[in-house]
Amino acid sequence: MSGIGVVVLVVALAGTAVLAWWMRARDGAVRPVANALTAPLPDAPSRLGVRPADADLTVVQFSTAFCAPCRATKARLQQLQAARPGLAVVHVDAESHLDEVRELEVRRTPTLFYVGRDGGLLGRSSGAPRPEELTALVDAHVGLSS
Repeated sequence: MSGIGVVVLVVALAGTAVLAWWMRARDGAVRPVANALTAPLPDAPSRLGVRPADADLTVVQFSTAFCAPCRATKARLQQLQAARPGLAVVHVDAESHLDEVRELEVRRTPTLFYVGRDGGLLGRSSGAPRPEELTALVDAHVGLSS
């Protein structure tokens, strides 16, 4: 292999490693919304049956039938909901609600939206959320701990 070929290979491997690290760091991380207290949700959640005033925190999960991380996330949310009565969870089949998927810019599943009692969007995450981060977020808004 020539010197130029080795350099190209090293650069490609380094670029791939950085991209993999970046994707892993973002996967499932809850991204707060700027001006969370004043960021209203688009109309899409109300069409999906989301009623924020009924709970301290509502988590809306967009998922698909063949998504393994979606099933794990759903199970974790059900565990949290059983122990925290102030938590509401709405599961949405992304394939059946394409208009809402487009309106909310859902790019992958699972995608979760965290909605406060006042209807404001507190944050969102794409990919399976980290269990400890999900629990901490729920506990911060529901006010109960496990």
